[in-house]
Amino acid sequence: MPSQSGKVAIVTGANSGIGYETTLGLVKKGVEVIMACRNLQNAEEARLKILKVHPEAQIKARKIDLSSLKEVEKFASQFRQQHHKLDLLINNAGIMMSPYQVTEDGFENQLATNYIGHFALTGLLLPLLTNTSGSRIVTLSSLSYKWAEIQFDDLHFRNGYSRRKAYGQSKRACLVFAFELQRRLSAAAKNTLSVAAHPGLSKTNLDKYFSPWIRPLGALFLQSAKKGALPVLYAALEKNIAGGEFIGPDGFQQMRGYPIKVEADAYSRDTRVGERLWKVSEEMTRVYYLSGEK
Repeated sequence: MPSQSGKVAIVTGANSGIGYETTLGLVKKGVEVIMACRNLQNAEEARLKILKVHPEAQIKARKIDLSSLKEVEKFASQFRQQHHKLDLLINNAGIMMSPYQVTEDGFENQLATNYIGHFALTGLLLPLLTNTSGSRIVTLSSLSYKWAEIQFDDLHFRNGYSRRKAYGQSKRACLVFAFELQRRLSAAAKNTLSVAAHPGLSKTNLDKYFSPWIRPLGALFLQSAKKGALPVLYAALEKNIAGGEFIGPDGFQQMRGYPIKVEADAYSRDTRVGERLWKVSEEMTRVYYLSGEK
């Protein structure tokens, strides 16, 4: 991959796992990266770790808690004041199979962190993205999207909580969003691309809510976070990418391997599902874009 010097990227959840490795891959190519993280201390430690290896890296740590719409708005406002362009928005941050929790905005926490916050962030930064030639939005899904469809009648699991289904729904929403976003960008004649990616089965700190006896198995069956970040970097930087594509590993059932274009199921690409999710997302966040509604 040639130098990407001059580009500016935001990577959410950049202090560990796929986000950290994605950040490392971008700065190696000269991209200026804003590490958007919930824990600023952890982000700063990760930033200094990268600078030890790449002292020339242009890298900043900024605070954002994607489960809080107030924090998302604050981050976006500050970024818009400090930057005149945005080449890459990597919607990566997430939590997995956490205990039931309702956010300050009244949302189920996994959906809020993994999807709703990213929907709002994308909308708030979209003017910068669309004014930057060749910009891309990469939204991370997961193989776990197959665990659940979107419970439009009970998005926030008020009638009984399943950690597994809530996580699956959040990653399904990310995938549906990536496809619907591209349809709307195309309809509005915008050149910004929306691409979905997933890391296969990768060893990250997302397993912190798993049973202690399950975690050691990860070392045996999961690929490294560095390998898992390759589909994200491919989606962000590969020249021969079209909007609305889905990038994942090339191995058995997309669990591990090197990045290729992969297929998503019909539900994820259903335009009726995409339109319905978009409408309810705008209502939840009060961030309206590419819809003509306010």
